[in-house]
Amino acid sequence: MRPIRLRIYLYCWIAIFAVVFLALPNPASAQQKYIHSLVNEPVDDSRRVVLKGNVHPMARSQYDVGAAPSNLPMERMLLVLRRSPEQQAALSKLLDDQQVKSSPDYHKWLTPEQFGLQFGPADSDIQAVTSWLQSHGLQVPRVTKGRTMIEFSGTAAQVRETLHTSIHKYVVKGEAHWANANNPEIPVALAPVVAGVHSLHNFYLKPLNVLSGERFTISQQGSQPQVTYPNGVHALNPADYAAIYNINPAYRAGIYGDGTSIAVVGRSNFLQQDVIDFEGLFGITSNVPNVIHDGDDPGNLGGSEEAEALLDATWSSAIAPDSRVWFVLSASTNTTDGVTLSELYIIDNNVGDVMTESFSGCEAAFSSTEAAGVEALAEPAAAEGITYIVATGDAGAAGCDYASESTAQGPVSVNALASTPFTIALGGTQFNENVSVDRSHHAEAQSSRAFQMSS
Repeated sequence: MRPIRLRIYLYCWIAIFAVVFLALPNPASAQQKYIHSLVNEPVDDSRRVVLKGNVHPMARSQYDVGAAPSNLPMERMLLVLRRSPEQQAALSKLLDDQQVKSSPDYHKWLTPEQFGLQFGPADSDIQAVTSWLQSHGLQVPRVTKGRTMIEFSGTAAQVRETLHTSIHKYVVKGEAHWANANNPEIPVALAPVVAGVHSLHNFYLKPLNVLSGERFTISQQGSQPQVTYPNGVHALNPADYAAIYNINPAYRAGIYGDGTSIAVVGRSNFLQQDVIDFEGLFGITSNVPNVIHDGDDPGNLGGSEEAEALLDATWSSAIAPDSRVWFVLSASTNTTDGVTLSELYIIDNNVGDVMTESFSGCEAAFSSTEAAGVEALAEPAAAEGITYIVATGDAGAAGCDYASESTAQGPVSVNALASTPFTIALGGTQFNENVSVDRSHHAEAQSSRAFQMSS
């Protein structure tokens, strides 16, 4: 079997037991007193405004190798909608009040539809935007229930004609990407309700695991599986984590996640038999995740992509064996990361009490519109009562650099998904599992040791 070298932050599932799941049925009343039309003039394509902050930082001229074919598919683009200042102020107040025990709105979560009615654009504004997109031949399959985004699809030629930006091919560190070469433009009339596009490129988020080339064997001795490593590296199983993170008192109290649901963000399929084998090996109650396909199945992408999907699904099930685990799977496109699409599906359908993901993109590699898109996803999740858990990564301020690099080359930056106040960012955890060793030696060992688990 092949081990997977894990950063300890991947075990953010444990935070499930630090959160009280209160999905109260009486949501805050949906008031529309802040809803009024923001599009108050005819939509004229000859009068345009530039949407600044919509170009990926790596879409630079030195990496540009030419324009994309006109027929390049541009699928599942997400137009981020803007709130009025009054709506944003009201939303900020509600999010605060939902966490204050003395407030009448304490833990009164909204449904996605209620969120849209209270904090989304007016119907007439939605119609104005969708009609404009459709007038250019673009397909508009949906407006999100929370009215935060509009999904649309077309070709590179249609994007150029509609948004006045061309799609180019960029090669960065040997990887080819598609991205818009300049900021898009939209009619002035739509500017009050359109924040930008999230996104027009395929610079995807990175999975946060590191694969090891080592191999090991597992043998069964009585009821305990034995993992043998020739170099003395330790293997950690669910019982270890229950002890290390003091979950056992919850288990002894009969708390195993019953009545709660966990939504796992995914963009690669995995072998469910691997989850079954893992649970059987360690005597865990069978809790195979339910897979929800949001659009086409991307298949099993292999390597670190498959590993991330398998890890997240397996450990969510293992740590909370009585919970219901939903693995939401979305294929990435030339314009939109499958991670973003899965996040959006979970939030827009209120899939889980907890939403967990282990992908990362450093802030310096995010356009300002993409950063706003992260917020546009996290705020409704909070209003719905979804505990949104993301991995910080353990690179600290060197979040733009690969784990394999010994010296940071990028700017000071952290995981953008972990930077919003509406997510719970977990990571960077280290522990001393052998207090008898020399402290100075152990400090060095802690920085290099591969904590491993079987998969």
